[in-house]
Amino acid sequence: QVQLVESGGGLVQPGGSLRLSCAPSGSTFRINTMAWYRQAPGKQRELVASIRRIGSTNYADSVRGRFTISRDNAKNAVYLQMNSLKPEDTAVYYCNADLQLSWMASSRDYWGQGTQVTVSS
Repeated sequence: QVQLVESGGGLVQPGGSLRLSCAPSGSTFRINTMAWYRQAPGKQRELVASIRRIGSTNYADSVRGRFTISRDNAKNAVYLQMNSLKPEDTAVYYCNADLQLSWMASSRDYWGQGTQVTVSS
């Protein structure tokens, strides 16, 4: 069973930077849109940024200009560069991918296990 594996979370001071990475653990046929979501305590999960296979991107207003999503199709990986971090960015960040395991299979959503990002002095 393919899983999305995330890395790069941690504790950072306000104004600092972190880079999150995510890639599937096994082989895939095709990955369409990839995205990062986050969920803060007591809040609903929200979309942070997404990137289509062709490279077009979409950002939440709260992170636009500070975060950059990118992908490497050769590695099936997606990244989230987070700069100028604020305490309100503190959350568990989840990787999401619309993924097709084989040419016969339909694509469906896969989720990572989540990685904690804490912004605090």
